[in-house]
Amino acid sequence: MRKYKIFVSGVQKELRLERRAIKDFIKGDILLSEYFDVFLFEDAPAKSKSAKNLYLDEVIKSDIYLGILGRKYGAPTIGALSPTEAEFRQAKAKHKEILIYIKGPSTADKKRDRGMQKLIKEIRDPRVGYSYKRFKNTGELTNLVYESLISFLKEKGEIGKAEFDQRVCKGAKLSDIDKAKVKWFLKVARSKRNFPLGLNSPLKDVFTHLKLIKDGKLTNAAILLFGKNPRKFFNQAKIKCVQLPSTEVVKPFTSYHIYEEENLFEQVDKAVAFVLGAIKFPVIQQLSTVQVSRPREIPEFAIHEAIVNAVAHRDYNTTSSVQVMVFLDRVEIWNSGSLPGNLKVEDLKRPHSSHPANPTIANVLYLADYIQQVGSGTTEMVRQCKMHGLPEPEFVSIRNLEFRTILARDIYTESNLARMGLNERQLQAVRYVREKGRITNKEYREINKVSKPTATRDLAKLVDMKILKQKGIVGKGTVYTLKSIGS
Repeated sequence: MRKYKIFVSGVQKELRLERRAIKDFIKGDILLSEYFDVFLFEDAPAKSKSAKNLYLDEVIKSDIYLGILGRKYGAPTIGALSPTEAEFRQAKAKHKEILIYIKGPSTADKKRDRGMQKLIKEIRDPRVGYSYKRFKNTGELTNLVYESLISFLKEKGEIGKAEFDQRVCKGAKLSDIDKAKVKWFLKVARSKRNFPLGLNSPLKDVFTHLKLIKDGKLTNAAILLFGKNPRKFFNQAKIKCVQLPSTEVVKPFTSYHIYEEENLFEQVDKAVAFVLGAIKFPVIQQLSTVQVSRPREIPEFAIHEAIVNAVAHRDYNTTSSVQVMVFLDRVEIWNSGSLPGNLKVEDLKRPHSSHPANPTIANVLYLADYIQQVGSGTTEMVRQCKMHGLPEPEFVSIRNLEFRTILARDIYTESNLARMGLNERQLQAVRYVREKGRITNKEYREINKVSKPTATRDLAKLVDMKILKQKGIVGKGTVYTLKSIGS
């Protein structure tokens, strides 16, 4: 198979680490190394041909010009042009695929050499139409390069001819499969979905039925779902979970864990357990002093469904992981990838057809009762959140590259109420409303043993703080209820 050739351009002295990082990253990646060779001038053997002619000839031979632009322009060697600009002009003239990566934010552009400023200005001109991205460090650079090269391969039809989960997993053997997990799956699938194969069915028969074998070899889905150590083959197959002490991303984290050595079933289970451990059971002190456990802040179904969807629909061609973030006021689940076909975000809140990015994985998850009936999971999430008095889940697609599910938390838990600075009377009133659904001025006075003016002031403060809302005319007809979260 002919490989595509990438010519890496950029001032060698300034961008030595970035140039080397790109070559090493592509060479070390299982997928990219199959399709690309990288040319670095510093790795070229000494030849009688001049350096100028050598690198311009290599640009002509290449399929992709990958330019890294930093602060330095470089010493002019061809007329008034630096090697970087000369290589760029050659790639442009020969109609090569051009990928540009600019080191540093746009606010730093004025500090660059004059020649580099002019070159960046030309590249940024929307009339020219060059694709460029900015990066801060080599890790960010290699991630951006990975995404660009995957897009290139998709456009060329090299990948995407078969979904990621349906491709053969290079080097995988039956000895890499956890047979106990397969037996667990058979037991669940037979019980929940009337799966036809028996518990003692040969492994090859089970995998053939599930489309986990292709041309006699294990697929990526087989390893992700039933592998003893999927990380051995897929470094990107992981879920990062973080609990934060705020409504924003701040450090130090309250808790942080990466699940990467487990199969997808176990990753989902552990990520769900992480979230459930972070969102406590609200407990209301009733007037009789008996502690009564309430439902969880967020329905467990909604949490499970959001995480399973992220695993089933994510783009495994990217290096990014699934991320689960537990904030004080919400839980966010992020995954790479886009909505399939003509599906829109608003369609997820009503019955819809389903076209998973990884259909084989999704099918096995369905058989194992991890996924609901096609197209019904997100609508059930909406229904259960509304039943809990929570806002509907928010679904967000970002530039068709990333998808997020946002679940609002119950902000009226004991810990959150304590942070609001309420006095003990007001706390008792909120507990009362959560239990009874409403409170009047008279009831406020009775449970707190205070005067009417005090009760009126306290209740007015709770309304001002948008914790309670007032219903009815002032006087005996007035009642107070909890303000809906998000309203």
